[in-house]
Amino acid sequence: MSTAMQETHRLVVDPELIRRFDISGPRYTSYPTADRFVEAFGPAQYARWLGSREVGGLNRPLSLYVHIPFCNTICYYCACNKIITKDHSRSARYLDFLEREIELVDRHLAGGREVTQLHLGGGTPTFLAEDEMRRLMAAIRAHFQLAEHGEFSIEVDPRKVDAAQVALLAELGFNRMSIGVQDFDPLVQAAVNRIQSFDETAAVLEAARDNGFKSVSMDLIYGLPHQTVERFAATLERVIELSPDRLSLYSYAHLPRLFKPQRRIEEAALPTAADKLGIMKYAIERLVDAGYVYIGMDHFAKPDDELTIAQQQGRLHRNFQGYSTQAECDMIAFGISSISKLGAIYAQNHKTEEDYYDALERGELPVLRGVELTADDVLRRSIIQALMCHFELSIESIEIAHLIDFRRYFAPELNDLARMAEAGLVEIGDRWITVLPPGRLLVRAIAMVFDRYLRHDRERARYSRVI
Repeated sequence: MSTAMQETHRLVVDPELIRRFDISGPRYTSYPTADRFVEAFGPAQYARWLGSREVGGLNRPLSLYVHIPFCNTICYYCACNKIITKDHSRSARYLDFLEREIELVDRHLAGGREVTQLHLGGGTPTFLAEDEMRRLMAAIRAHFQLAEHGEFSIEVDPRKVDAAQVALLAELGFNRMSIGVQDFDPLVQAAVNRIQSFDETAAVLEAARDNGFKSVSMDLIYGLPHQTVERFAATLERVIELSPDRLSLYSYAHLPRLFKPQRRIEEAALPTAADKLGIMKYAIERLVDAGYVYIGMDHFAKPDDELTIAQQQGRLHRNFQGYSTQAECDMIAFGISSISKLGAIYAQNHKTEEDYYDALERGELPVLRGVELTADDVLRRSIIQALMCHFELSIESIEIAHLIDFRRYFAPELNDLARMAEAGLVEIGDRWITVLPPGRLLVRAIAMVFDRYLRHDRERARYSRVI
């Protein structure tokens, strides 16, 4: 690791640089990004890769993701793939097909079944009733072996979970929890249709700690209607009082043409771009002052958290759940819209219940689209991962791993990067490319320089802005 690494762990919030380089771009939970997946990659290709895990040393540990799309109520800001219902007959039917998918994947899967990471996301996974949650975990354990010291996490809506349900989750093996908060301000909550008290949130966090959960994270969103620096500061103080192990500070992207629920948000009540930047700047500085370490993008963690330690040791990874300590896993995903990653492929499931069920009724893996990476994709993925996770890139390591002359191969990219170097975002040395403290918040824009697809397609309106 370079001698500059300690310096890059500082964070500088420069509003002028942010305004200058705050362009629309991907979040790089994958490369190529999901919008580049193609329907020419389907069930047969995915099945072939499932069956190839023992070939050439590709038998990695497993990370499992299960998408539970159901929510009792709609949050107007949400852009997730979700189904709003209170009808548990729908979730029972969904579990029927999840079990079919798990069995079908198991039939094609070669290699070991050890799972070192499991995540239930949504939607709202805790929509499932106790018997449904037990049924799902029994189905997973019937086909996979959950490692003794694995990371098993679940997203929780504290409005719908009590201490008894938290105890059930611990009994089923979950040891990490993500709690949605967004904002504690009543005016903001009413504007986005998510009424959630501080006390019920605190009760869930306390129950998690009482039941031995190793890590609890909280999600906040800035840029929501009626937010100001003063209002959001009050929320931050309540969150800091709860002292979660990790925090995510997401930027709200108002895209009502793409996400219909956002049409219920009053645009006039949204903070201006300048006010939103002010909220972000204050929030970051307050969290750092409170002792949290800025991991990257929108993630913070305590100094002794596994994410912080993994970053310090050069082991941090980024996947569809955000930052992770599990860099060497194959990710197998179940449920509608979920995305798997095995070796050099990504495979995404159908996005609707009907299409997902129809594929499984035919006995097919429910894959809608995917991509098989080229050597160039793998090379660029490794570069983007290094920048997003560690804020630096060893030129020599890339050259050795991929048998290229870096400066010749990436001559156009280095030319573009020079403009960012002149602005003080990066340093381009003989051996390292280092993201400097003012560039850390803009790391997405820096990573985009190495995105071959964007270089061929300058249309970026499909993405949210970097900040």
